[in-house]
Amino acid sequence: MNRSELPQSRRLFLNTMLTMSAAAFTTRGLFAEELVKTAAQTAGPFYPNKLPLDTDNDLLIINDSITPAVGEITHLTGKVLDIKGNPIKNAVIEIWQVDNNAAYLHTQSSNREKRDTNFQGFGRFVTGSTGEYYFRTIKPVPYPGRTPHIHVKVMKGRKELLMTQLYIKGAPGNARDGIYQSIRDPKARESITVDFAPIRESKIGELAASFTIVVGVTPEA
Repeated sequence: MNRSELPQSRRLFLNTMLTMSAAAFTTRGLFAEELVKTAAQTAGPFYPNKLPLDTDNDLLIINDSITPAVGEITHLTGKVLDIKGNPIKNAVIEIWQVDNNAAYLHTQSSNREKRDTNFQGFGRFVTGSTGEYYFRTIKPVPYPGRTPHIHVKVMKGRKELLMTQLYIKGAPGNARDGIYQSIRDPKARESITVDFAPIRESKIGELAASFTIVVGVTPEA
């Protein structure tokens, strides 16, 4: 799904979020010395072994269903940039995560029998001309051995640019999560730690999370 296919309310929200986040990147390469490459992380064992029929960027609604997934609605936005601050357009971003019951969209998920069948669990988005992307999902929850996180994969053509995980700023489990703590450099760790902030205008408790992804190479156009 691209931005023009989103319902009007979600398009308005996305446009607002992207306008706000664009301020720091209005000039290509302006902050080249300040950019920190987004830390890479393991893909983990639960990349969906059978992709859902619906793989768009709205993980709360599957196809034409009228029943949304359970969880704290989160609008995840950001940009994909190269190390010099140039936007990377037409990059494919994939995300996958557990549902509100901590079950993955995977046959080996430990509690797959409790999986929320209304949660898509996986989504894709193709970045626009300024490298922007948007997902509507839920705030991730912990499961035994792991702090809350969302898996993120970025590709351009057949080339994988980055595999990582994003984490919730201030989540209690971060201090005990071995994968998160394996990143020793504070700036690198900060690059995958995201604030999930309440949206003041939302009457249903929606959250906004902004995750700028900086890859270490400039892919071919």
